[in-house]
Amino acid sequence: MAQPRVLAIVLAGGEGKRLMPLTTHRAKPAVPFGGIYRLVDFALSNVINSHYLHVIVLTQYKSHSLDRHVSKTWRMSPLLGNYVAAVPAQQRVGKHWYLGSADAIYQCLNIIDDERPDIVVVVGADHVYRMDFSQMVQAHVESGAELTVAGIRQPLAEADQFGVIETDASDPTRIRAFREKPKDAIGLADSPHEVLASMGNYVIDAKALARAVTEDAENVNSRHDMGGDIVPAFVERGTAAVYDFIRNDVPGSTPRDRDYWRDVGTLDAYYEANIDLIAIEPVFNLYNDEWPLLTGYTGLPPAKFVHAGAGRLGHAADSIVSPGVVVSGATVSGSVLSPGVRLHSWAQVTDSVLMDGVQVSRYAQVHRSILDKNVVVPERARIGLDHEHDLARGFTVTESGLTVVPKGTIITS
Repeated sequence: MAQPRVLAIVLAGGEGKRLMPLTTHRAKPAVPFGGIYRLVDFALSNVINSHYLHVIVLTQYKSHSLDRHVSKTWRMSPLLGNYVAAVPAQQRVGKHWYLGSADAIYQCLNIIDDERPDIVVVVGADHVYRMDFSQMVQAHVESGAELTVAGIRQPLAEADQFGVIETDASDPTRIRAFREKPKDAIGLADSPHEVLASMGNYVIDAKALARAVTEDAENVNSRHDMGGDIVPAFVERGTAAVYDFIRNDVPGSTPRDRDYWRDVGTLDAYYEANIDLIAIEPVFNLYNDEWPLLTGYTGLPPAKFVHAGAGRLGHAADSIVSPGVVVSGATVSGSVLSPGVRLHSWAQVTDSVLMDGVQVSRYAQVHRSILDKNVVVPERARIGLDHEHDLARGFTVTESGLTVVPKGTIITS
């Protein structure tokens, strides 16, 4: 049997309001992560590792850094006809930007017409996970459904935080109902304390997708959203299936990270996902050579640790240290340091995420904080240790006590 022709669409136009101030100057999928990556790299790595090499990335909100990252990093072989192409909102069907994820696809139906795929894989660009989409596509083809939704098992008590997939009692692969954040969800037959939550990933027959988004575009009452409008339409017709993420067997995965998936939609979730990377046995393993997380090479020199005198030892423990970092007589623990970070003598950085180009001066202290790109911390300053002072300086402090400093801030006190 011939393999279906597949086009992958990455939905990367999200504003990410809950991640402010990290999204003040960039789209959510462009937010740096794990030192050298950006959030969009997870979706693109999963698609490419699944051997789907015709990929479009739909961008919209403050897309410059995202467009630049995709164009500089994700270059495919034109000789073989493969590509990753960023496609901004083009107003092809009217004088408006994307009204939602379904409308974004509708406005780009010309690409589907040109590519003529049998199946379209639609994925979000702001989650942290590994997934072999070829296994989901195979399950979709075997099911005979027009649309298949990827579902991940989540605690029943947290059902009101997700779009919940309810399955048919006679066929657990078929979707009986799709409900947004229900407060009366029922657990799975084989696991009563869990529900299936939508991951925002879909496999859809190309003709059915084109028909669905066209009908949706004509519906003035629609929110033009894939999860809120398109999926329920397929469920109503009885042509929607679910793919349980627990079935996905990614090469090189470990029992600890096999079904790992993080929605990093809030500052605390983003921070926790970064910290997940640094354990001795990581909750999410960056070092899986069989399913690599791909990104651009920085071209920076190796990280360097200098000074080894008493009381002035440049070292990092339980941390990720990226290329181009210099730890000069400073102490680092439980942290993620991005390329180009400079830490000076007697500085202390603990349980923090420092993005590209951050400078921490002598005797300064940074604790449980996120410092966006090019933040400068002056000598003896303290970040994350006095929340009232952090708020007075205009920083964001979450309910959990995480301090976030905006991009390019030169702290004065």
